[in-house]
Amino acid sequence: MPADSLRQEAHLFSWTDSQGQRRSFPFWCFLPQDRQADYELPLLLFLHGAGERGTDLSLVNKHGPPKLIEQGEDFPFVVISPQCPVDQWWAMGENIVGLAELIEQVYADYPIDPQRIYATGMSMGGYGTWKLAATYPKLLAAIVPVCGGGERSMAAALKDLPIWAFHGRDDEIVPLIRSQEIIDELSKIGSDSRLTIYDNVQHDSWSATYANREVYDWLLSHTTSNPFGY
Repeated sequence: MPADSLRQEAHLFSWTDSQGQRRSFPFWCFLPQDRQADYELPLLLFLHGAGERGTDLSLVNKHGPPKLIEQGEDFPFVVISPQCPVDQWWAMGENIVGLAELIEQVYADYPIDPQRIYATGMSMGGYGTWKLAATYPKLLAAIVPVCGGGERSMAAALKDLPIWAFHGRDDEIVPLIRSQEIIDELSKIGSDSRLTIYDNVQHDSWSATYANREVYDWLLSHTTSNPFGY
């Protein structure tokens, strides 16, 4: 399948923050090749790591689903991959609001299934995935945070959200405990959450994760009964 037929399109999303300031994210948008006009598609939000921040959107293609799409892989999702400004973090409050509004805008623009909206991210994007889900737990049907971390205080908000986290045991940039603590807290309250730990892996736990088709099948196995119910 030619990679050119699967290329992502660049877009710019803007919103007004709580201080009345206009803010924006450039983002890639990928549409599955075999989509049908009368078929609602699942949506996958991908959040990159700290090294891909900036104004050059091609940086976002270094890892994860955007990289695989550029290499010719097809996905059964609409995949949106925004870029964080160089001096900011995904988990910042204003950016979390912006990401939720971006999802709503893509939902308005494309035939998205509101019961199948998912999020994933790596490193800084893993932190952002945890924070977005804890802030808007009913927006998403499932999440896959990779080598990021969440706070124990998020557990109550995340209790009903399916979560599959991934982390390298030898990660020295974001230590394993950042995923382990929140997963342990979720386990105590009966959450549908799990953590896969890669032995002999440092920070790059994303290559194996995003190359694993079981991850995408697992996401698609989950739906939410109360979309946009936040």
